[in-house]
Amino acid sequence: MPTESQQKQKQLYETDYHLWVLETVKQLQHGNFDAIDWENLIDEVSDLSRREKRKLKSLLRHLWEHLLKLKYWQSELERNQSHWKGEIRNFRKQIRDELEDSPSLKNYLNEISGECYEDAKEIVSDKSQLSLETFPKEPIAPLDQVLDENWLP
Repeated sequence: MPTESQQKQKQLYETDYHLWVLETVKQLQHGNFDAIDWENLIDEVSDLSRREKRKLKSLLRHLWEHLLKLKYWQSELERNQSHWKGEIRNFRKQIRDELEDSPSLKNYLNEISGECYEDAKEIVSDKSQLSLETFPKEPIAPLDQVLDENWLP
């Protein structure tokens, strides 16, 4: 049976998430474990991994998108290549930073690379009005090359 403190924490979780986080941290720091809203805390900790994965997936999708724009969207190349190259560098650095913090996500990146490439093809096709058949069925480069800061298509 939840204690009165836990009930207050659960209610706080529903009404003011930020304050719930601050109060939970304070309770943990003071060793007041009876006041912890364990159910929501466990859910939040579990969700941290999902958020990191979603972020990494988004970054890789954007990276693929800009690499495809650079290689295939010739009518916009002169006007946008500097921007696209800057975005490519930015996404690579963000992915690098994420992998430095969580090296175990490298395997996940390998798993989702093909899916991100497919998504990027559709996005670039929509934005450029190039046919999906313009883009190769298989990724234009292996993931290690895509992440290499010195490589461009």
